[in-house]
Amino acid sequence: MQKPLQGDPRAAEARRMRAETRMSLTQLGEHFGVSRNTMAAWLWGEPAPAWTRRPNAKDDLRAKAIEMRQAGSAVPEIATDLDVSKSTAYPWVRHLPLDGDAESARERRREHGRRINEARWAPHRKKRDADHAAANEVAASWVGSLSDREVQLLGAVAYWCEGAKAEPWRPTEFKVVFINSDPVLILLFVRFLEGQGEDRAKLTYRVSIHESADVEAACRWWAEVVGVPVEVFRRPTLKTHNPSTVRRNVGDAYRGCLTVGVPAGRRLYWTIEGVMRGIGSATDGGGDAIM
Repeated sequence: MQKPLQGDPRAAEARRMRAETRMSLTQLGEHFGVSRNTMAAWLWGEPAPAWTRRPNAKDDLRAKAIEMRQAGSAVPEIATDLDVSKSTAYPWVRHLPLDGDAESARERRREHGRRINEARWAPHRKKRDADHAAANEVAASWVGSLSDREVQLLGAVAYWCEGAKAEPWRPTEFKVVFINSDPVLILLFVRFLEGQGEDRAKLTYRVSIHESADVEAACRWWAEVVGVPVEVFRRPTLKTHNPSTVRRNVGDAYRGCLTVGVPAGRRLYWTIEGVMRGIGSATDGGGDAIM
């Protein structure tokens, strides 16, 4: 391109009009009666007005990339999320340092590792959860309803696993006391007791729970589970809170354990003992049930 024409006063006017109006080079040439090349020479070195610039189709993506970078995202993450190449994403954000200190860098690497791990294993976890749910549903459907005999067998086995048993050094001390944190097992045992002629309203109930939990709420919850007034519950047994112990069973879902006792339960204990002896004899190898 030739250098600007010197000495023509129209050149300065053309530059002013180019900056202040939306006239194109062709329109300016027609206005001054000169060729397009002459007009280009007059405007040599003048920056193109903003209105002549074509919008960039990726301006929105660039803005999003900058936002993600400021939030701590690395270039690979930005490129993946915005569906562009890393070579495209990098120039958009290279002026923004990702880590202000070493700890930030370590945390970013840890977060990146977690994201990679989640992306890699999410499909496997999804399939595992689906298989889990399917197997669970098949097994639950197979159980169906329970007969009274089945409840008596299951209740006796549950008690022999979780209930109090006579000790060899106290062979005449027979107490029926069952404790568990699973409401399903508690209800199974209560139904077992009712099958043995016990009245659930006359059983004893006591919540065993850490003192740091909501004790009153736990008592009300267990009372609703077994279907008795909370007023019949005995004073709860509180476990001392130990700050050095790492406990997982915390939060609103933690309701401790419920102890269900049978007053004057000696004969019932003998019955449970006999059922377990019968189960032992009915299994391969036989043998009496022991502690």
